[in-house]
Amino acid sequence: MSIEVANESGVEVDEAEFAALGRFVLDSLHVHPRSELSIMFVDTAVMTELHVQWMDEPGPTDVLSFPMDELRPGREGEETPPGTLGDVVLCPEVAAQQATVAGHSTAEELLLLTTHGILHLLGYDHAEPEEEKEMFALQRRLLLTFLAGR
Repeated sequence: MSIEVANESGVEVDEAEFAALGRFVLDSLHVHPRSELSIMFVDTAVMTELHVQWMDEPGPTDVLSFPMDELRPGREGEETPPGTLGDVVLCPEVAAQQATVAGHSTAEELLLLTTHGILHLLGYDHAEPEEEKEMFALQRRLLLTFLAGR
């Protein structure tokens, strides 16, 4: 599994932990071990630009996902074909504001958002109530299992 983590945000993050989370999520969802994922941390100016350009919405957001090969989760004994999953782009400054409201650390919020972004790359969505229920339950299970093992 090739997981590239780049921090261009100016905020300190534990890049190894985010790579480990990415590996854990992809392994748990039976994504081929030769697949690639990029996780990038950016500042609010860059995130604002991306948010306007790709979502046509003003201001920065917390996380954006840019899928490449449209890979989907595999099953036990049946991995996906290898490919490039895509990019998860996160804004630590927005995450810090959300973490304060949620009552947990910025690092925990960023781990949650990273898991959320990876699930989007794998085709999960939360536009409809049933989709939201499925995606958020999976997101919670994956993140809690990852955190329990560290």
